[in-house]
Formats: sequence, C-alpha cells, structure tokens
Amino acid sequence: MDQLALLFVLLLGALVSVPAGDRLGLPAPVLMTLLGIVLALLPFVPNVNVPPDLILPLLLPPLLYAAVRRTSWRQFAANVRPILLLAVALVFVTMICVAAVAQAIVPGLPLAAALALGALVAPPDPVAATAVAGRLGLPRRLVSILEGEGLFNDVTAIVLYHVAIAAVVSGSFSAWQAGLDLVLSAVVAVAVGLALGWGANKVMDLLGDATLQIGLTLLVPYASYVLAEELRGSGVLAVLTTALFLSEYATDADDVMTRLAGHTFWDIVDTLVTGVAFGLIGLELHNALRTASGRWGELLGWAAAVVVVVVLVRLLYLLPATWLTQRMHAKRDVEEEIPMSWRETVVMWWSGMRGVASVALALAIPLETDAGTPFPDRDEIVFIAFGVIMGTLVLQGLTLPRLVRRLGVRADSERERDFEKQLAVRAARAAKRRLREIESVEDLPEELSEQMLRRAFEIGVRISPEMGEDERREAVHHRVRRLKRVRRIQGELLSAARHEVLAARSEPGADPEVVDRVLRHLDVRSLR
Repeated sequence: MDQLALLFVLLLGALVSVPAGDRLGLPAPVLMTLLGIVLALLPFVPNVNVPPDLILPLLLPPLLYAAVRRTSWRQFAANVRPILLLAVALVFVTMICVAAVAQAIVPGLPLAAALALGALVAPPDPVAATAVAGRLGLPRRLVSILEGEGLFNDVTAIVLYHVAIAAVVSGSFSAWQAGLDLVLSAVVAVAVGLALGWGANKVMDLLGDATLQIGLTLLVPYASYVLAEELRGSGVLAVLTTALFLSEYATDADDVMTRLAGHTFWDIVDTLVTGVAFGLIGLELHNALRTASGRWGELLGWAAAVVVVVVLVRLLYLLPATWLTQRMHAKRDVEEEIPMSWRETVVMWWSGMRGVASVALALAIPLETDAGTPFPDRDEIVFIAFGVIMGTLVLQGLTLPRLVRRLGVRADSERERDFEKQLAVRAARAAKRRLREIESVEDLPEELSEQMLRRAFEIGVRISPEMGEDERREAVHHRVRRLKRVRRIQGELLSAARHEVLAARSEPGADPEVVDRVLRHLDVRSLR
C-alpha cells in the first residue's frame, strides 16, 4: 500500500465511520482514531510521510471554518467572560502544571521544553469536542462553551508553544518579549482576518454564481491562515475572524441555492477532513512505538502521569470557575451560556479531549537547536504527547456517551420549542407585513388576498404547529396533509420527467450540456 492508497482508505473510513458511529453509539472521530491505530499496526501500511510543518496549515483552516459557520459573532461576544474564564485561562494553568510535573519526572528535561509539552497538550480539540458532544443532544449552552473553548484555546496554546520552542532553540527567554509577541500576534491576526473577510465579501458579490462563491469560501480560510502566519500573526485567530465576519455580513436571505449548496459542501468537507485528521492521529502511532522501543514501562508511566494531570487540572479548575461564573452571571441581566448544574460541569470536564492541534504541534517540534545540538528530549515529549492524545480521545470519547446518559444531561427541548415558536410567529408576521405593503400598491382581488393571508399564516404554522389556535390548528393540519399529498404526487411526476431526460442523455445526437441544463431546472423545481 502506498501513501495515495492510504489516503483513499482514510477518506472512505471518514464516510463509513459516521453511520457506523450512529449505529454503535460511538463518536465518528473516535472510530477514525481506532481505525488509524489498526492501520498503524499492519505491516504493509506505510508510515505517514506528511511534513510536520504542513499538518496545521492543511487541516486546521477548513476544520475551523466549518466549526465557526455553526455559530455567530454575537454568540461569542455575549459569552466572552465565560470563554475567557473557563477556556483561555485554563490553557495557562494546564501548561504550568504539566510543565512542573514533566520536569519533575523526566530526568534532565529543560524548563522551556517542559513548557512546550504543556502548551501542546493543554488545548482541548475543538473538532473532537464538537463532533463528539454535538451528537449527544447536549444543551446548546454546553456545546457553545466547548466550541468557544476549543477554538480560542488553540490560539493561546499555539502562541505559547511557539514562544517555548523559540526559547529552547535559541537558548534565551524573555517574559516581556513573549507577552509582546502574544499581543502582536493577536492584533495582526484580527487585522488580517477582517481585511480578508471584507475582501472576500466584495469578491462574492462580483462572482454572483453559487458554485464560484462556494469555491471561494474554500480558498479564503487557507489564505487567511497563510497570510497571518507570514506576518507573524496567529493563523488560527485569523481564520476565526474571517469566518465570523463572513457569517455575519456575507449572508443573503434570498440566496437560497447558495445557502443550501454551501451547507452541503461544507458538511462534506468537514466530514472528510475530520476523518482524515483523526485517522492520522492513529497512524502516527508508528513514531510513538519506535520511540518506546525498550523503554515501555518508563515512557508509559510518564505519559500516564501527564494524562492524570491534564484530566485532574481541568476538573479542579472547572469546579470553582463555574461556581464563580454562575455568581457573576446572577448579577447581570445579559444571558450567558454557562453550565447550570454540577452534572453539566462534569460533562464539560469529561469533554476535554485532545486531538489534531496537539498532534501537529508535537510533530512540528524541531529536530535541532540553533547551536546544532539535538532538541532536548524530543522523542520523549512526542511520546508523552501521543499518550495524552490517545488517553483523552479514546478513553473519554468512548465513555462520554455513557456518562451523558448516566447523568441525564439533555438539551432543553422545551426552551428550544419556545424559541422555535417565537421565530415562527416572527416569520408569519413578517410575511403578513409584506402582504400589506403589496396590497397598498397593487389592487389584489379579495379572493387572492385572503389566500395569500392564509399562506402567510401557514408559513409560521409549518415551522411550529403549536403557534396556531386550537380551532384553526386542525384546519391547518388538514391543508398541510393535503399539501404533502400534492407534493408527493408532484414529486413522482418530476421523478418521471427526470428519468425521461436522463434516458435522452444516452441517445444518439443528444447534447449532454443541454440535457444537464434541463435536468438542473427539474432539480430546482423539486426543491420548491
């Protein structure tokens, strides 16, 4: 098997792991990691030969962009304090605790190298957390915190990692310079992200075509990441900024085809790239096994100790931090997304899995320092990092669904229904306002006006049937059932038409381009 065949196996596994995970009740990222481990143990599977400095630029931009599309800037802005308190600050605490323990148990490990280890294992993976937690029916506030934590933790951890690596490589360290680099990195990233977001929004208006616009959204995250890194900014923060800008300002409510096609496209990209990323985590077991040759007991003991530190620090930090956030939240009128019970805090604690970013940072550790000497304890750091990744991702990922069921943590379905009903009412009222505006400038027949008024009301009822009054609800249900029957028959008619058009494609003299254009017209009709 060569590298290309291995890539196709991972892509196929990424697709199959989704229905397999649903059937087995296991997260797809965990299954892909296990698949990678199995492949790594097979003698005919080659070692992964991806340059370490390309892993982050290749994998993170599309994954981050896909994750940000599921949220909004206002959601982040409303929850800045919980994210900073429960997320970003935790990276510093975890890094320091891991560095202290690693320096104590690994003989001769320099402080800067220990801090680099702490930085690369500190951030929970946003892809792993949202992919695992998002399928368990957790309360939206927990998923929001996990998304914000994972996304912004990567920014902090990567900057701290680069500072620690630079200290090891150069042999010098300045706290003042490190703080200045952190601030400048954030400023440059935000500036690049806003500039590219604004520019991409303008280019989308010029392109017009949905296919071209969606293609541009695939290029923009990479451009944002690479440009920010070239200017010594945070590529991760730049991608976040660009994605948040586009989600706010590049959305046309009437551009239905672009929105539907864009959602489908990014769901596919997210599934494939996530699967490949977690498959690579398992495949990199080759390197860890090579490092541990003859030293299994010692290295496994070190890795287990760091796993315990990472897991315990998260718990011991979240308990008081959540309590403090709840106290501060009670004094404010602004609604924030915070854990509302000890059960939700426990679920949030156990959701702190490490993943793609930690793997990429571990593999990106330089081989030598500026003085030409080997990077101190590089093999040991890489092995410990992989131990933490495997220990948290596999152990916590496999047991999180059972823990959620055991604690009874579920989404607040009543609250979601209430919000859905509110949106349905607003949608129906907006449709009625527009109808009145049309009636003020056009002379509509009374019969048509009444029909359109019923259609405006039904817009809301179809979204949330509960918004209709009791005496009208049954009538609406009757019309909905009739409409479904009409649509079913119309769907069968359109299906017959599509089959006939497709059959014409293979006839002598048929122009495939014309056939495809007619077929696309029928497909669009099917969506209405």
